[in-house]
Amino acid sequence: MFDYLRDPQEIYRQSFATIEAEADLARFPEELRPVAVRIIHACGMVEISDKIAFGENVAPAAIGALQKGKPILCDAEMVRQGIISRLLPADNPIICTLNADGNAERAGKLGTTRSAAAIEDWADHIDGAIIAIGNAPTALFHLLEALISNRLAKPALIIGMPVGFVGAEESKEALIAHAGDIPFATLRGRFGGSAVTAATLNALARLAAPGQTPDGTTANPSGADKGDGK
Repeated sequence: MFDYLRDPQEIYRQSFATIEAEADLARFPEELRPVAVRIIHACGMVEISDKIAFGENVAPAAIGALQKGKPILCDAEMVRQGIISRLLPADNPIICTLNADGNAERAGKLGTTRSAAAIEDWADHIDGAIIAIGNAPTALFHLLEALISNRLAKPALIIGMPVGFVGAEESKEALIAHAGDIPFATLRGRFGGSAVTAATLNALARLAAPGQTPDGTTANPSGADKGDGK
């Protein structure tokens, strides 16, 4: 009934060709350009390129952590589910402690959200890990407070892309201002979310995995995007 493109490889090709043609990618370092492209692809907004912000050494930090088998710590189950485990080069554990026993009670005692309180369970995993926060601004704020006060060890990288109208923009500006020597990836403003956070992690995993083309894509594009593609 409808005239639409069905070939997955051609859909893939046209999608990324559109991004290359319409998005402002010139300001990104070469090694992070494929990551920026994946972020844009995940949200379908070429104009979001102006909001993407990277710290120093993002690619080597992510590649090193992933290849060493370090865990990925997520603030929400949706982020965890969006990460494509087969892309991870060392069967990296993907951890979300949001629903851990006692976390709801701890959140009540701390007077904060469950997402923020769940970070207290990261102490045994966070050293050299990758953080992926895509839902709760309170989680990103709480993480930064714990890092600034040296209550938690340093992660290798923070992907901080919480979404929303209350605290989202402010938490990401706090990340940019206070990450120090910890590499980070974020989206300025209110936009963010689990899908774009997972897509960022998946893009970095592609850089760390064998069999990559120079632009960070796999040799089989139609199969590469199950779980995060169009």
